[in-house]
Amino acid sequence: MTRALNGFALTALLSAPLFLSPAMAQPEILPDSGDTAWILTSSALVLLMTLPGLALFYGGLVRARNVLSVFMQCFIIACTVSLLWAICGYSLVFGEGNGWIGGLGNAFLGNIDPQTARPDQTIPESTFALFQMTFAIITPALVIGAFAERVRFGWMVAFSILWTLLVYIPVARWVWGSGWMYENGVLDFAGGIVVHTTAGIAALILAIMIGPRKGFNKTLIPPHSPTLTMVGAGLLWVGWYGFNGGSALAANGEIDAAGAIMNTHLAACAAAISWLVVERMKIGKATSIGIVTGAVAGLATVTPAAGFIGPIGAIIMGLAGGLVCFGAVVLIKQKLKIDDSLDVFAVHGVGGMLGSLLLPFFAVESIGGAGFAEGVTVMGQLGAQAMGVFVTALWTAVVTFILGFGISYVLPMRVDEEAEHDGLDLSSHGERGWDIDS
Repeated sequence: MTRALNGFALTALLSAPLFLSPAMAQPEILPDSGDTAWILTSSALVLLMTLPGLALFYGGLVRARNVLSVFMQCFIIACTVSLLWAICGYSLVFGEGNGWIGGLGNAFLGNIDPQTARPDQTIPESTFALFQMTFAIITPALVIGAFAERVRFGWMVAFSILWTLLVYIPVARWVWGSGWMYENGVLDFAGGIVVHTTAGIAALILAIMIGPRKGFNKTLIPPHSPTLTMVGAGLLWVGWYGFNGGSALAANGEIDAAGAIMNTHLAACAAAISWLVVERMKIGKATSIGIVTGAVAGLATVTPAAGFIGPIGAIIMGLAGGLVCFGAVVLIKQKLKIDDSLDVFAVHGVGGMLGSLLLPFFAVESIGGAGFAEGVTVMGQLGAQAMGVFVTALWTAVVTFILGFGISYVLPMRVDEEAEHDGLDLSSHGERGWDIDS
């Protein structure tokens, strides 16, 4: 069962004959070259979101003495999580198992025939495994924005690996791997719950645990290069075409990949504008950081619904995402004084949860949505979405808290004051991101 079947094709699946003679058996589905090419391209686009998109986006937001550390963190996560995914991650999410976790039948990507499509798909399983790997990479990479400029490299590596194993992989199984949330009707087209809710909640917990940066809320800590951030945001935006459009798992099928991309684009545009409007009203200026942060908020908000809604829903969800996420940034940093350095929870977490809860209202056919499975109502779907968001948030918070403290007994979480003052580029890596003559 794949995410493309989630909810909408379930009715057709359940209405199929339960017992078929060999003569009545359905013809074997063979890989389609066009669909395969699109998902391979989408895989490259999603990897582009982490390397270099997220690295540039986050790197520009930190101070100059920490830019290289952000690049290093994104790079090592890409390396370690890729290996984890090949060794056991794919098998635990999509292999034979139960509603909670898969088995190890596909460990080391074994028992995967590159010439045979997965059931109900028109792409080889090897292509599907590659595409899913890029989602596993970017999720823990999003979390690093919460503790930027003050975390120890070794702790971050250990945490990212164990968090992927104990949070991302189980939640992906529950929602996308025919797990218990899927069976209870939870919809998540491309990761509003699996990616953004998990990353956002983890970021909030870790920001509280590690404490604020030196000078937080006492002195200005401006981004050292809005230019880098804008370039990174542009790469994220383009990469999101693969993130959401690729989640149709075909170039032309039951779920329209082009429609998902159009919805993605419209939501980002609407959110960027709504963020700028509020920013202009609050501080009197429209900033480059504001417009790109708003765009990312819209992208995160539309992600769980991109393939299930129409353009009207995408625009409204984008507008809502920009407004609500702006308010969340103010609440977290100014009211609660939590130093989620790069606003991971307020933008990705709040955006992903908001989009997941708004999905039922804009999936209705009367405004261009795909509709629901037979017998499912808007409120019934909302109940399933709320359950999925709540359980995922709770599981993520508890496991993140335990891992954070547990690893800290072996590897300290935070650098000392001198290292933080000097910057992580020099203190952790012995290099400088920018070698500028004084």
